[in-house]
Amino acid sequence: MIETLGVIGGGQLGRMLTLVAKRMGYRVIVLDPQEHSPCGQVADEQIVAAYDDRAAIEELGHRSEIVTYEFENIDIGSVEHLERCGHRVTPSSGVLRITQDRLLEKTFVRGCGIATTEFAAISSALDAEAAAARTGLPAIVKTIRGGYDGKGQWRVDSVEAVRRAFEEARGAPLILEREVDFACELSVIAARGGDGVIVAFPVAENAHDNGILARTIAPARIEPNLAVRAQEMASAIGRGLGIVGTYCVELFLTRGGELLVNEIAPRPHNSGHFTIDTTPCSQYEQHVRAICSLPLSPPRMFCGGVMMNILGDGNGNHLAGTEALLADPTIVLHVYGKRHAVARRKMGHFTMLVDGPIDDAVLALASCALGKLSWR
Repeated sequence: MIETLGVIGGGQLGRMLTLVAKRMGYRVIVLDPQEHSPCGQVADEQIVAAYDDRAAIEELGHRSEIVTYEFENIDIGSVEHLERCGHRVTPSSGVLRITQDRLLEKTFVRGCGIATTEFAAISSALDAEAAAARTGLPAIVKTIRGGYDGKGQWRVDSVEAVRRAFEEARGAPLILEREVDFACELSVIAARGGDGVIVAFPVAENAHDNGILARTIAPARIEPNLAVRAQEMASAIGRGLGIVGTYCVELFLTRGGELLVNEIAPRPHNSGHFTIDTTPCSQYEQHVRAICSLPLSPPRMFCGGVMMNILGDGNGNHLAGTEALLADPTIVLHVYGKRHAVARRKMGHFTMLVDGPIDDAVLALASCALGKLSWR
């Protein structure tokens, strides 16, 4: 019987996961190096320790019936250590190993018979010319491991720029990916249970601002056949990984109508926040259900939604304007409990509930609502 969930990572995804787990009757212990982390504020207990602290990781394993994680940039050695000690961790270290490594990840996706953009590995400055010849230019250089929200990435349009990116990365292994001329960015939030059952939420349409997700529209404004194909691709990836839990597959829809997988996140995802307020069973509840061997809920939406991220700007830590924002009854606000609103840090989000089509007028209203908020 599962009574206590262990969570590695104390950010906002862990916070929202914990709030759901507590509602469902579970205890939650989180491990994170930051005291009073967003997740730790709502969990039963927090172990304050580094992700590679083996003693602390063992303590988390001993005190939990099952351990999960809220983001993938954690120490894989800690997950493998928990597994060697006989503790249940899901998603497994095998899933984490693939999704932590952009080169392994894209190779895996191709192995599933699913298209990605062209890519090539760069392990030295000498690889730049051959890599560029394979992918074509312009392209995006990314660190193979680590990096998020646009960090660890360089847009390049010459072989010399590829070499400069390698120097700036200080010799870290890199991947070069052909730049995609896309019509829109999409994501599919799905969950797979231990029995192999997979459910997928409606496809979401995303807009980024310098690598950080700014807005999600759900359902995406794409043709139904493309939405079905995107969900099928996400399901095939989940089966191939053998993942248990909620995961996200990010895709590009090219101007030629082709779907290309960009990345996989082996956990709940920022672009799935809309599920909290527009569906009876959110991506977080699906994750708890999956890892605790409970039946998954067939996704359905009460209404459409526009999710807007609320970012810090470095000018203060108090969020002003919430009274004006919440005067609109279609707005649902979520604040993450972070103390310092440093520039471009994700501090919260809101979802605008929408009955009917999501058109430019609705998006203008969502942008206007975001403009009511400021930091002081």
